[in-house]
Amino acid sequence: MEHLIIDCHIHPALDEETGTGWFYPSGSTQHQIDTLKRAGISQACGSSVKSGAPGSFDEIRLLNDRVLALRDRFPHFYIPGIQVHPHFPDESCQEIERCCGGEGVRWVGELVGYMMGYGVEYATENALKIMWTIREYDAVVNIHCNDLAVVDELCQSVPDLKVVLAHPGGGKQEFLDRLEKVAKYPNLHFDISGSGIDRYQILRKAIDVAGKEKLLFGTDYPINNPAVYVHGTLFEPLSEEEHAAIFNGNFLRLTQQ
Repeated sequence: MEHLIIDCHIHPALDEETGTGWFYPSGSTQHQIDTLKRAGISQACGSSVKSGAPGSFDEIRLLNDRVLALRDRFPHFYIPGIQVHPHFPDESCQEIERCCGGEGVRWVGELVGYMMGYGVEYATENALKIMWTIREYDAVVNIHCNDLAVVDELCQSVPDLKVVLAHPGGGKQEFLDRLEKVAKYPNLHFDISGSGIDRYQILRKAIDVAGKEKLLFGTDYPINNPAVYVHGTLFEPLSEEEHAAIFNGNFLRLTQQ
């Protein structure tokens, strides 16, 4: 059966500074989209990232302007994700209002604090001000966070915020610990990008513990080979309903599309 596959976790390379591929440049945006389509992906969502702490919020706003332009260029494929920054809480809230309120953006992140100069500041006073604004616009936030105590604090502080935890984790116990959190909080989900997908039946285990409504398909392209995630998901012993939930249903429900 052919599936609508929405990749919720990519980082479009807009130039050399925003490229995340390990070995070679990612090529033009058209080439990146052609690569994702060749893997079987129908649409893709995510923010562009830039290594290093920004000198001002203007750098964040420029990233967002460029992904909005990418959406306008490829409206049937690319779904924009925007960046915010806890060191600029007021500007970040204004940016959410601009992009989510004015431009119809439904996705914030992946937020990658360790790359962009703020570590795991997802539940500080500044960060929570931003998270409440995301909640106000009923958008989804996708975070890279290995500190599960911070995840606890965020989910408890903003219980109606739709949070997607990036990556199931690398090791078995790390995955089980993260899965326990996803099962515990109604507002917490995770995307399957990053390490771990090569562990056979990891998705079966995740669904059995947390439910099929808690998993979203993601690849972390261009770091990872997107075809590995498509075929790895298809090979898992899941029902058609479970495959559909992961590939598109949960994303569409959370983003209200």
